[in-house]
Amino acid sequence: MQARIYQPSKSAMTSGQGNARGWVLEYVPAEPRRIDPLMGWTGSGDTRRQIRLRFDSKDEAVSYARRHGIAFVVEEPKPRRHNIRPMGYAGNFAHNRRGNWTH
Repeated sequence: MQARIYQPSKSAMTSGQGNARGWVLEYVPAEPRRIDPLMGWTGSGDTRRQIRLRFDSKDEAVSYARRHGIAFVVEEPKPRRHNIRPMGYAGNFAHNRRGNWTH
């Protein structure tokens, strides 16, 4: 059973990086999900899918996986580009605007 170690991305509902600092170890699914014919629910016999371990650093997660003999893959996070606006929101109300405010 293989696991992946990654740093989760930030929530789409926030602009900050609050809960995206830690690292997560979770198992790769061993079998696909199946649909229950009677109720229509999705399920799986793979119980390791429910395990998500959180760590403060990548080194802690890697040492945990090595200590317990878990095969793992580390996914490095992509660097986030900064969204720099020249004037920002306050520029809409500046007294020295170059153009008229059309609304």
